[in-house]
Amino acid sequence: PEVLRRLVPRPHPTGVAALALRPQPVDNATRTTPFVVLENPRNLGNIGAVVRLAAGFGAAGVLTTGDADPWHPTAVRGAAGLHFATSVAHTSLTTLPPGPIFALDPEGVSIHDVTFPDDALLVFGSERHGVTDDVMGMATSTVAIPMRPHVSSFNLATSVGMALFHWQGRSSRQ
Repeated sequence: PEVLRRLVPRPHPTGVAALALRPQPVDNATRTTPFVVLENPRNLGNIGAVVRLAAGFGAAGVLTTGDADPWHPTAVRGAAGLHFATSVAHTSLTTLPPGPIFALDPEGVSIHDVTFPDDALLVFGSERHGVTDDVMGMATSTVAIPMRPHVSSFNLATSVGMALFHWQGRSSRQ
């Protein structure tokens, strides 16, 4: 019990903990599915939810920029442990893997008119500010998820889920 208390940051009802190795990053030469890129995410629970979605849809993985650690215990808990089922890493905009960049932005082309290629980088901005001008300058295309008037935005994880569902539905990998 003493060792468990020192290793696990908060009480856990099962009294069970595990030690695991982080998966190796995806080899970009053999990548056949999109990466989800979260630019400056702030909410660790959202990061976890996005990892869970990426694993479920078969994305290459989740890359984050900014200060939030995608391996923070809160993010891992939010992903229900699926960090170990997909690639998850912190990166910078200057070291993104190759592939066309699709920035999700309310002013973009409707997602209904876009097909994401399997080597795409789907970039989502922070929960409050969206993608930065830096990403907009790098983007191959900007894509919007339509919503009713007077609705300001979708939750980050919801937007990622819709984009991955759209990719999966139009992918040759169905």
